[in-house]
Amino acid sequence: MDMKIFVAELLGTFMLILLGNGVVANVNLNKSGMKGGGSVQITFAWGLAVLLPAFIFGPASGAHLNPALTIAFAVSGDIGWNLVPTYLLGEMLGAFLGAVLVYLLFKDQFDATDDVATQRGAFSTAPSVKHTGRNLLSEIVGTFVLVFAIYGSGNVGAAAGVSQLLVFGVIVSIGMSLGGLTGYAINPARDLGPRIAYAILPFENKDPDWGYAWIPVVGPIIGGIIAALLKGAMLNIGIFG
Repeated sequence: MDMKIFVAELLGTFMLILLGNGVVANVNLNKSGMKGGGSVQITFAWGLAVLLPAFIFGPASGAHLNPALTIAFAVSGDIGWNLVPTYLLGEMLGAFLGAVLVYLLFKDQFDATDDVATQRGAFSTAPSVKHTGRNLLSEIVGTFVLVFAIYGSGNVGAAAGVSQLLVFGVIVSIGMSLGGLTGYAINPARDLGPRIAYAILPFENKDPDWGYAWIPVVGPIIGGIIAALLKGAMLNIGIFG
């Protein structure tokens, strides 16, 4: 195991979930000082939640912070398959621990919030309208946009750090344009790690909704793989350098 990659992905994904799930708790839970902040605060905060650890841990591991991105990079040959387990373990464990800390920080607010869906929403995603096919497609498309944009950012020859700003813009754009469909997980660790934490934590009433849980895992992986395959096609015809 490459410990540098493991620790960077663990801490980076931990910070991503702390800030990303934290903003959802901050604006949705009762007795929070920012309750009612709304979707604009959430979408911008999620973009920043990706940006900050990307700046910090990018030099160490590339700051994937997302199994869909890691798998896509393996498919496209940007990393070796032998590194994938290290990335995935760091990402999943970091996401789980980040969600636990969100719970500890907002324990009083969770206690003051009776609605199970609102409590769960501070951990994992859910569709606004349940429809397996369209929910899956939403996660595929959103993740495709994310991963393909990351590949495409190499075309501009950006200085160090500028590519992370692009990722911030992509995350905010996906959230504002498509986020109302499924909560734009676009990251298996972002959804599954906190969902497991929610299932384990001592809520009096809870529903992890395991019947839906596969969609924000499988959909992003498919979307990332499609982006990786299209990258190869773009290289062949000279669109990507």
